[in-house]
Amino acid sequence: MDIRQMQYLIEVARLGSFTKAAQALYITQPTISKTVKAMEEELGVVLFDRVGKKIELTDAGQIIVSQAQQIVTSFQNLMAELDDLRNMKKGHIRIGLPPMVGSSFFPKVIGEFHQRYPEITIQLFEDGAKKVEQGVASGALDVGVAVLPTVEEELSYFPFVEEKLNLVVHPTHPLAERASADLAELVQDGFVLFREDFTLHDRIISECAKAGFQPHVIYESSQWDLISEMVAVGLGITLLPETICREIDDEGVRIIPLVKPVIPWKLGIVWRDDRYLSFATREWIRFAREVLLPREEEA
Repeated sequence: MDIRQMQYLIEVARLGSFTKAAQALYITQPTISKTVKAMEEELGVVLFDRVGKKIELTDAGQIIVSQAQQIVTSFQNLMAELDDLRNMKKGHIRIGLPPMVGSSFFPKVIGEFHQRYPEITIQLFEDGAKKVEQGVASGALDVGVAVLPTVEEELSYFPFVEEKLNLVVHPTHPLAERASADLAELVQDGFVLFREDFTLHDRIISECAKAGFQPHVIYESSQWDLISEMVAVGLGITLLPETICREIDDEGVRIIPLVKPVIPWKLGIVWRDDRYLSFATREWIRFAREVLLPREEEA
């Protein structure tokens, strides 16, 4: 017995007539009569008492119609829910964001997305880019923001920020008045860095090693504003992306372009194309690309 047969049965019971049910369903009466007969043979019970031109449900028929109504209602609800998902009316998205990029780029994206799709809920997970990348790769997150290039090769992505790191020092630092700085000049300085679960942590240490020294890390944090404040009170120096530097109160620090080497900072939206992506997640990726890369959309 399938949904179509149940719908035929319910309509015959509701109208008390094979003819009227056939008309309501836009099918022929022989079709609906054969369907009911096939159901009776399959179930081994009589569903209708036929008394002249009138038909009435048997006891077995009443039980089956009652259950069939619940099943058909549940099926209709299921299809409605799926239609909502297909039309992006409902859904849930788990998004991983490194703390230092969330406030700079995503309030606008999230706000506009919510206005367009108010029934889609978004759950934000703030963590370092390395953990975000791992979460997307494992399936714990639907989509995230990571520093490119990614370590997890199976991730798909589109880049939306490409900047470089600047040196941030206290106003009394010997390099404070310089127009630019070299990384090798920081060999004697104490570094204030992001924690090890941030890709930027490893990137800076790697670049220092290429410059011929191991940085002396005196403090680690997950918050860029705390890092900049540590520099402002003279506890050390740091390297931060240009976007973050624009947010810093430059009265307490000096921001100097790092030119040797130039350390790139490239961000991308990452996801896994080789796994199922919900309608809501796919729309988030499309929408984020549209908002973050408007010129690309116009082109």
